[in-house]
Amino acid sequence: MNDKLIVVLGGGESGVGSAYLAQKKGFRVFLSDSGKLKDKHREALLSYGIDFEEDGHTAYKVLQADEVVKSPGIPDNSPIIIKLIEKGVHVISEIEYAARYTNAKLICVTGSNGKTTTVSLIYHILKSAGLNVALAGNIGVSFAKQVAEEKFDYYVLELSSFQLEGLYEFKADVAVLLNITPDHLDRYNYNLQDYIDAKMRIIRNQQIDDAFIYWDDDPVVTREIEKLKPQVTRYPFSEINKGLSAGYIENGRIFINSKGSTFNMELELLALEGMHNVYNSLASGIVAKLMDITDDQLRESLADFKGVPHRLEKVASIRGVQYINDSKATNVNSCWYALQSMRSKTILIIGGVDKGNNYQEIEELVTSKVKALIFMGKDNSKLHSFFDGKIDVIKDVDSMSDAVKSAYELAEKGDTVLLSPCCASFDLFDNYEDRGDQFKEYVRKL
Repeated sequence: MNDKLIVVLGGGESGVGSAYLAQKKGFRVFLSDSGKLKDKHREALLSYGIDFEEDGHTAYKVLQADEVVKSPGIPDNSPIIIKLIEKGVHVISEIEYAARYTNAKLICVTGSNGKTTTVSLIYHILKSAGLNVALAGNIGVSFAKQVAEEKFDYYVLELSSFQLEGLYEFKADVAVLLNITPDHLDRYNYNLQDYIDAKMRIIRNQQIDDAFIYWDDDPVVTREIEKLKPQVTRYPFSEINKGLSAGYIENGRIFINSKGSTFNMELELLALEGMHNVYNSLASGIVAKLMDITDDQLRESLADFKGVPHRLEKVASIRGVQYINDSKATNVNSCWYALQSMRSKTILIIGGVDKGNNYQEIEELVTSKVKALIFMGKDNSKLHSFFDGKIDVIKDVDSMSDAVKSAYELAEKGDTVLLSPCCASFDLFDNYEDRGDQFKEYVRKL
């Protein structure tokens, strides 16, 4: 056994996977969580025989670490991290740690919105084409656990800004940057540039042989690229062909140029609806062509993709009212996309843990499309101060059953009830999945 001690902070999916990988590589391992572990994670650690603690960090034990792998949920300004940094201990993310132990091609996707849909679509395309590919990062089974147990040729990684913060030596073979809009500002001292800097780490260490795919219509993204001048091969996509565009829209079709050939497909044949999903399809299509997926395979996958749970998910139509679960909309920009795609009068369920939101972004869409607002959170004061007087009907609820009941009472035939909260879910729910699952459950009971 290697005498080096790896301490893992955080005992969720990411932490347990990291501890397991470290143990398999022969290191001494200790996992520490400030809160209570989920039963399945505690049982996993016990079955692996990994030393752990919960309900608090024992500082002297943690500070013995030669290296620390921290959960993305732990901010750099937490007391235990400050102590480790002062002592000179290297603190990294699960993504950085696991990448050391795989030679697989890494396709990495970030952006304020569209990450989950895009990684799921890329994975669907590559898997359908017969590639030995896995999905990891901010989705599904931990990257570290898969590296410990499996042998994949490709990983499609969804990377949040929190995960990107802990990358140093890591390099993406293909980096995809979808967009940058304000999110998680509570984590970044309400400084947008700090959040932007975290997102731009996606291209850290990339070289000319690597690929950088990005949305060329995003002013923040284009400004940062101009500033950083990364030495990487660029594949921009945009609404119209700007001359060097690798992906664009023209005459009701999407076009993808790469490796000297052009792929095109009718917009109406794409499985995903909405303009934002056209961009997600363009980004995914560019990745596919860089991986030498044939035109026929790509066309088929873009046409038969089933979408992602909790993202504009049609739940049911009851008495002529459509119910849509967009619980994954944890920021204002996500809700903007959802409202933009609404074609009927909408009852919007909104609220939760505010992350420094600016609701001005959706004000115009709300006043033009929304007939009633349902505020669902422990503290709705910020929502009231912004929306009061702008919408005639506003109701406060503090449970999903009440939210669905109120929406049912307010909706008329032809309306849409949309859960698109703009906020994190931790005040009333375990996570956004729990919030979306409860919405679906109560809708189906109507």
